[in-house]
Amino acid sequence: MDSPRDFKIEVILPRGHVTPLFTGIRRNMEDTAGSNPQSLGFTEKLKSWLSWSWTYVCFIWFGMVLIMIYVLWSPLKLQETLTSASVFLNTLTPKFYVALTGTSSLISGLILIFEWWYFRKYGTSFIEQVSVSHLRPLLGGVENSSTTGLFASVNGEAEPRPSVSECKVWRNPLNLFRGAEYNRYTWVTGKEPLTYYDMNLSAQDHQTFFAGDTPQLRPEDAVMQKAWRERNPQARIRAAYQAIEMNHECAAAYVLLAEEEATTITEAERLFKKALSIAGKDINLLVYIKRRLAMCARKLGRIKEAVKMMRDLMKEFPLLGMLNIHENLLEALLELQAYADVQAVLAKYDDISLPKSATICYTSALLKARAVSDKFSPEAASRRGLSTAEMNAVEAIHRAVEFNPHVPKYLLEMKSLILPPEHILKRGDSEAVAYAFFHLQHWKRAEGALNLLHCTWEGTFRIIPYPLEKGHLFYPYPGCTETADRELLPSFHEVSVYPKKELPFFILFTAGLCSFTAMLAMLTHQFPELMGVFAKAFFSTLFAPLGFFADKMESFMPSSFWHQLTRI
Repeated sequence: MDSPRDFKIEVILPRGHVTPLFTGIRRNMEDTAGSNPQSLGFTEKLKSWLSWSWTYVCFIWFGMVLIMIYVLWSPLKLQETLTSASVFLNTLTPKFYVALTGTSSLISGLILIFEWWYFRKYGTSFIEQVSVSHLRPLLGGVENSSTTGLFASVNGEAEPRPSVSECKVWRNPLNLFRGAEYNRYTWVTGKEPLTYYDMNLSAQDHQTFFAGDTPQLRPEDAVMQKAWRERNPQARIRAAYQAIEMNHECAAAYVLLAEEEATTITEAERLFKKALSIAGKDINLLVYIKRRLAMCARKLGRIKEAVKMMRDLMKEFPLLGMLNIHENLLEALLELQAYADVQAVLAKYDDISLPKSATICYTSALLKARAVSDKFSPEAASRRGLSTAEMNAVEAIHRAVEFNPHVPKYLLEMKSLILPPEHILKRGDSEAVAYAFFHLQHWKRAEGALNLLHCTWEGTFRIIPYPLEKGHLFYPYPGCTETADRELLPSFHEVSVYPKKELPFFILFTAGLCSFTAMLAMLTHQFPELMGVFAKAFFSTLFAPLGFFADKMESFMPSSFWHQLTRI
């Protein structure tokens, strides 16, 4: 259930689009091209020729264009055409120029608004993305890749990014109950706290986890396999009741009802106990149900009972470390303020050989900050320096912030919290939301801990080597977090992005163009005669090099020679 999932980031898709569709289209294109090698070879040759010609012959083309203009100057009567054009422009009123510059300003303003919206929603420039996707291959560029081209070594060669667990989507170990918690939020606010992508991952988890322990799929198991795939919650609940009618001892059906139909934690606990009594020897069902029962006890205030159930579960199934049950245990122990037991759990799981999480790193920082935060003063520390304990606390905070830089803004309430998703991306905004949702109260309980965090967390970014690809205590910060978090978190939440992206060039360019044309429109409206003089001087200066080139060509080659060539 909690196995990591690779999150592909080859393309940035708007919410609701399905990546396999694009994969199938690309595969069909490859098959079509493979069936006609001659057309493929011609296309590749044409692209390579265009790339070579664009790179090396553009200056020659420019020179040929100038020569052609000079050759056709007399036959096409370009001089007379330019003269008549200048006369026509001189007869235009200032209102025309006001309308022209005003329209340009309006169009560039609309482009600016669209570019800004697209950047805020998808984190990239639309014009830049289209240019990279369609124009770069024609110009001989290399397409972006998720493994090469992002990092370069000292000698300039591309180095592949390490494939680490931080770039994978994991099941949230403290995920809420849909019926008793997520649906109540929807009833009150009218907003959906879960995305379709997140719920689809959960459906795949449940299909895999509750496949049954028999070699042949039973009829009620087949109904439940279909139930997990249903998008409509009522359809899932009806399918669960149908499975119970087929077999009153279908534990998976009671699990679905506890998750989705129960409107209170007490009701969910009752259904989970019913499922546990008929689960039999199915290890997957036993682990899932016992864990959820422990979470019910925690939510109902029976914290010591919840801690005992989690410890027994970890002792009974020691090889299921990937389920991250220790994170549930850490949160319950912090609620009991059993800090010695928390330290004992961290000593086992905060190991260099084990995968890290925001819960591990920030809980370790909380314990060290708690030891010094009640007496910590920034002014006193600046005068006398940091003590050894304070230095350890600051280093632990820096370590936690480097692992997940999004968490402090939620702990310091600089950003509003939302309900955590059912899946998280380690080191991403989704993990930060999930951690802060459950652990903010523990930081508030430790006197001065948030003050120490506020004074020191931004110092982390001064010790991280630049560029970020080098990392410090962990692997370099992954570049897949923003794309994955936008799929995991609801659309009404503003996704936190690290490192903060600079505005794309095209946004700055359209902003400058909009401002410049608006200023020209205003000046032309207020000072028409002065702007007319300015425009004439500007265009005369702009076309001066062309006239100079024509004079030089005339002096270099007699006009009679060009006249004979034009006659031929």
